[in-house]
Amino acid sequence: MNGTLRASPSPATVLLRFLGSMNLAITLLVAVSIASIIGTVLQQNLPYNDYVIKFGPFWFEAFNALGLYDVYGTPWFLVLLGFLLVSTAVCVFRNTPAIIRDMRHFRLDVQTKSLRSFHHRAEWSVKGAPPELADRLGKQLRRDGYRTRQGDYGGNARIVGAMRGSMGRLGYLLSHAAIVIICIGGLIDGNLPLKFAESTGKIQAETRDLPVSDVPEKSVLASDSGSFRGTVNIPEGSSADFVYLGLRDGYLVQKLPFKVALDEFRVEHYPTGQPKSYESDLVIFDEELEEPLRKTIAVNHPLVYKGYAIYQSSFSDGGSRLVLQAHSLDSPDTEALRLEGRIGQRLPVETPRGKRTVELIDFKPFNIFPIEEEDGTERQKNFGPSVIFRLRDSSGEAMEYVNYMQPVPRGESLFFLSGVRSTPSEPYQYLHVPLDESGSLERFLRLRARAMEMDHLQTEVVAQLASMAGGADAELPQQVADSIVDLVQTFVTEGIGAVVARVEASAPEAEQEAALKSFVNIIQSTLGAIYVDLLAEDEGKDLTEGISAVDQRFFEDAMNAFSLMGSYGSPFVAQLTDFEQVQASGLQITKSPGKDIVYLGCVMLMAGVFFMFYMHHRRLWVRIEEDGGNSRILFAGTGHRNRGDFGKEFQRLQRRLKAVSDA
Repeated sequence: MNGTLRASPSPATVLLRFLGSMNLAITLLVAVSIASIIGTVLQQNLPYNDYVIKFGPFWFEAFNALGLYDVYGTPWFLVLLGFLLVSTAVCVFRNTPAIIRDMRHFRLDVQTKSLRSFHHRAEWSVKGAPPELADRLGKQLRRDGYRTRQGDYGGNARIVGAMRGSMGRLGYLLSHAAIVIICIGGLIDGNLPLKFAESTGKIQAETRDLPVSDVPEKSVLASDSGSFRGTVNIPEGSSADFVYLGLRDGYLVQKLPFKVALDEFRVEHYPTGQPKSYESDLVIFDEELEEPLRKTIAVNHPLVYKGYAIYQSSFSDGGSRLVLQAHSLDSPDTEALRLEGRIGQRLPVETPRGKRTVELIDFKPFNIFPIEEEDGTERQKNFGPSVIFRLRDSSGEAMEYVNYMQPVPRGESLFFLSGVRSTPSEPYQYLHVPLDESGSLERFLRLRARAMEMDHLQTEVVAQLASMAGGADAELPQQVADSIVDLVQTFVTEGIGAVVARVEASAPEAEQEAALKSFVNIIQSTLGAIYVDLLAEDEGKDLTEGISAVDQRFFEDAMNAFSLMGSYGSPFVAQLTDFEQVQASGLQITKSPGKDIVYLGCVMLMAGVFFMFYMHHRRLWVRIEEDGGNSRILFAGTGHRNRGDFGKEFQRLQRRLKAVSDA
């Protein structure tokens, strides 16, 4: 038995078939789409601490291992793009010749049996010779927008082939070529040389907070490097020739071939204080320029210079000068310590608890928060300027504070508001310190100072006990007085938590509630007596008819403030008294050499989609053969899509061709 064996395909052929397969292309497209969704939903290249706060340690590590914090720069995403590029390019390479041939070929060799199997077909007989009929019918088809071509069909038979919308087949080529071009642009902007240099150790992210001049060379990129997207904050009157590139848990310094200076920053606010719009007056200094380039940028209105796009992205403090009055909470001295510095500076302070460092973090001239009106509606209110600072002890531990400059209303009283937290992931816990009629802390500080003066407090307590004892033996009141003095000072300096701890340590569990209630009554009566003396002696108030409701409310608010002092954690209350604001403009500077390539790919993709959906490839055949003394006409056609519309068009053409053939 004779037979032929088909040769097995070569490995190169198998590889090309695999790379050009539809299954691989769809898989890659789905994978890239999912990665792009993650990269869009999950904000990229934030500081790692932000992700830890948001997801927790476990999921932070899991997502970090997958590279989800910089999806578009991860090796696996770039590999996906590379495979998608190769796969789509192979598809275009394999199918382009066939598509071009199909666009040009009228298929005049189609069999009669095939034409009669078409869904859209019609036959009729007319008088006339096939060549003459072919000319007349072809002319009619051309009037209807079809390209035609005639051919012999054997014997005296003629066939007319017609096409319309063949350019729609270009949609396939354009859309697939667009994907290739977009992938090329994406790989260019993916900055493969930087990824390679990082993987080989030539580039290393810096994790320390250093001045730019102290950043090591391994963390500095030259101005002629590839694509990047970086940020920099420039204070008014300052300039910069670099940007910071976030890289996982650190950063790189990208040098620029020019210098950007900020002349002036302007921000407009709504009546509530919320920012309405902001813009920056920039000056570009470059050796290639005859004179500096000046341009004002705003949100969505960038400056593009030498391929670098400079966007207005944010604004922040640029080193405002602040003046604070630090009122001691550890000594009876009411004299405030003046602290003066700029945002970003560290101010050493000597306190009774040891050396502390005040780190000025941020200043905000506006603080907008929602408040509820009496009728239950909510509105936005500006609470005025605030300062954020950290108070760090000698061991390096720090507490973060936010103190508001203006009095904050609460109920019928005004308060000095100070928030405290130990870590950025925690919400602020607020201390409300009552203000007197003049909006000052003076009365609260004098009350606290009197409660901390040992001699004054002992005298007050002994006098009260003697009055209560009715002249009894003085030895007992003195012993009790020492305990009460210690109890009051513990409450004033350490808060209610310390009093509760003392009760739990000294009283049986069954008696703790009663003991705590008794202690609170003693503290309240003692501080109340001191407060009355303060009103009468220091402020000269007439108390013959008792204290007023306003003064009573102040005392209750002061008691609440004293009770929280233990968790406040600061040896002083820092009150912002003056400021000179300096603003900084947050700029995002990008260099995207692949951007124009991606734009070209997008235009090609839109054109391809337009061709595929709005230019339908339709084919018609008219076969004419002699049938006795007449001619037999077979009319058939097919359309690639919208078969319902094509059916209507076919019927319309059939009527016209029949009318022409019968004429």
